[in-house]
Amino acid sequence: MSHLAARDSAAIWHPFTQRGMGAEPLPVIAARGARLTLEDGRDVIDGISSWWCNTLGHGHPELVAAAAGQMAVLDHVMFAGLTHEPAVTLAEDLLRALPPGYGKVFFSDNGSTACEVALKLALQLFHNRGKARMRIVALEGAYHGDTFGAMAAGARGIFSAPFEGHLFPVDRLPIEGGAEACGRLERLCASGEVAAFIFEPLVQGAGGMRMYAASVLNSYIEIARRHGVVTIADEVMTGFGRLGPLFASSLLDHAPEVICLSKGITGGTLPLAVTVVRDALFDEFVSADHSRTFFHGHTYTANPVACAVARRALALTQKEECWLNRARIEEAHMTFAEELASRADVSRVRVCGTILALDLIGMERGYTSSAGRGVSAMLLERGALLRPLGDVLYVLPPYCTTSGELGVLYGAIRGLLDERKRA
Repeated sequence: MSHLAARDSAAIWHPFTQRGMGAEPLPVIAARGARLTLEDGRDVIDGISSWWCNTLGHGHPELVAAAAGQMAVLDHVMFAGLTHEPAVTLAEDLLRALPPGYGKVFFSDNGSTACEVALKLALQLFHNRGKARMRIVALEGAYHGDTFGAMAAGARGIFSAPFEGHLFPVDRLPIEGGAEACGRLERLCASGEVAAFIFEPLVQGAGGMRMYAASVLNSYIEIARRHGVVTIADEVMTGFGRLGPLFASSLLDHAPEVICLSKGITGGTLPLAVTVVRDALFDEFVSADHSRTFFHGHTYTANPVACAVARRALALTQKEECWLNRARIEEAHMTFAEELASRADVSRVRVCGTILALDLIGMERGYTSSAGRGVSAMLLERGALLRPLGDVLYVLPPYCTTSGELGVLYGAIRGLLDERKRA
């Protein structure tokens, strides 16, 4: 164990980590572009964008400059009763970039909280109307975060089992769609008890990079909207170009009432999240009655430094160079997917935007698969930082990843598969 890892072991409790199984953190001392420099001097390629958030590359000079410049002017100020230029301008920029029809931006600081805010807004909307609706509809295999409301909306499993008695019930729909599912949603919504339908548009990330057709969501959203149900797009992972367009919701026939954004909003540099709503929803909270207020907030809501960085990240993401990089990565993924499709040791090879995913045949399924850690170690030896979701191996790189660096990631996967075949 390295000196840094030993100090870490003595002082830190890591997320999603079971210390009793001998897990040791990988010491990282620097990062630039798509590469991480380890304490032992190795450079590895960050093939999963540091939990899918680093869209523009580590240490991007324009984002660093935006953070430093804002820090020197206004580092932080509470956001209840006060405001500042970085937050206002970012909100304006986001509303222009999103599909038309959105009018207000509510700030928070992580994706789980963005979804929590959305669910609370939907429930309070009907409370304010005096016609409470308490049911939530979500998709099978969903993941919306680890706070209680977001956890309840997600698929139940080992993550949520200790808290099951405290989670509200959720009605679930299959991502395959179909007449039976639509009929069930129709009946649920017609009951007048459903407040919200929440979904990850087109790709379910933590659920195993499960990809599904826009037509499924179009059918579900149309039914929900017809019955006045609030539709919520969790674009925490899919936003800011991951699937090709700036926002996955732009691929739908019916734009949702609420969109949740985080991860790539600052290019993966600082914590920030937003929940964006239509003016009609916001207007129902405006009243001389204090009880209709949305009582939710956080100390670091709309942090000026994070907002300044997010403004620059949004501008960079919309530049032609970034669009071309995303198209280049998707094309490279498609070419590699064709190669993988001919192999007997993988299945369900799939590509959506900058995401490439495949199932490893013969591996234990599920997030807690012990085999996944061995796969990660074998890939790391080949210069690739990849973190399988059970038997699902995926590549989701920063947009700045060069064709040569993609080649290293693909080569690592190719070498892994060949080694498993020989074993």
